Amino acid sequence: MNPFKWLLLGLIRFYQLFISPLIGPRCRFYPSCSHYSQEAIQKCGVLKGGWLSIKRIARCHPGNPGGIDPVPDCQHPPSKTPE
Repeated sequence: MNPFKWLLLGLIRFYQLFISPLIGPRCRFYPSCSHYSQEAIQKCGVLKGGWLSIKRIARCHPGNPGGIDPVPDCQHPPSKTPE
């Protein structure tokens, strides 16, 4: 696994286990922003998944009604080295 991918997924997991329980559910979307970010990075890679995560978190505010917002399918060109 890419070390940056490992680091980002580890940080998200740390947030889910230790920070999120302290502040309670705040996300206006399903799946929650942290689960969305986790899935986006796993499916789309660090750059595109990270960008999708940033855009999603920027939309998660009191002025947005939220709702169901799944991670889009990501098309990767075939690579020579597996992740």
